[in-house]
Amino acid sequence: MRPRPHPSDTSAAAAEVQRQLVLRLSPLERLQKGCALSSRGRRLALEAIRRRYPAADCEEVRLRFIELAYGPAVAREVRCWLGQRAS
Repeated sequence: MRPRPHPSDTSAAAAEVQRQLVLRLSPLERLQKGCALSSRGRRLALEAIRRRYPAADCEEVRLRFIELAYGPAVAREVRCWLGQRAS
């Protein structure tokens, strides 16, 4: 497998050290690290949405996240579903 180029803000040596550290992890540890990174990214995105729309309630923040993560079409479908569920 051909190695991917390292990020532009990381030296080749640092990227190699990071790669070696990841290779030492068990599959379970890799999964846990990936889930933790995903969760942190989601939390950061939700915090940014709350800062940008301070008057938004919890549902609106979640809908804006869905739009950001999955696109406006999915967000519209979810809004429609929530509206039908509420009535």
